Amino acid sequence: MSKCGSHIVTKKRDVLYPKRTRYRKYRKGRCSRGCKTGGTQLGFGRYGIRSCGAGRISYRAIGAARRAISGQFRRNGQIWVRVFADLPITGKPTEVRMGKGKGNPTGWIARVSTGQILFEMDGVSLSDARQAATLAAHKLCLSTKFVQWS
Repeated sequence: MSKCGSHIVTKKRDVLYPKRTRYRKYRKGRCSRGCKTGGTQLGFGRYGIRSCGAGRISYRAIGAARRAISGQFRRNGQIWVRVFADLPITGKPTEVRMGKGKGNPTGWIARVSTGQILFEMDGVSLSDARQAATLAAHKLCLSTKFVQWS
């Protein structure tokens, strides 16, 4: 929030990572190889994008995929983002010697397990949803599959 003349200007914050966390740095952890029981069914929309493998997705990739879907819909339909990047990723600067502790947080990631629903869509035709899912899949670093409610 900053003052610009007589107006108070609030900066728009990307909502794909948390405002604050309990700890600044977390451990990397491992993505579970098996199928997750929760979050594998469509809960909001008629169409969805499901992950075919376990991995990590950055908050930038989630935002790029969301923008690709909404650009394809042209203000029609609804989008639900079912993943949230809540783990900070640290990195050390280039040409820094080994040791001297863990690096500073550089970004945020979401752990994704096999079969988890990443995005849900509704209010558009099947062909538009399939095209949007293809565009979004190119932005993600995981193999995905288009699913529809039956």
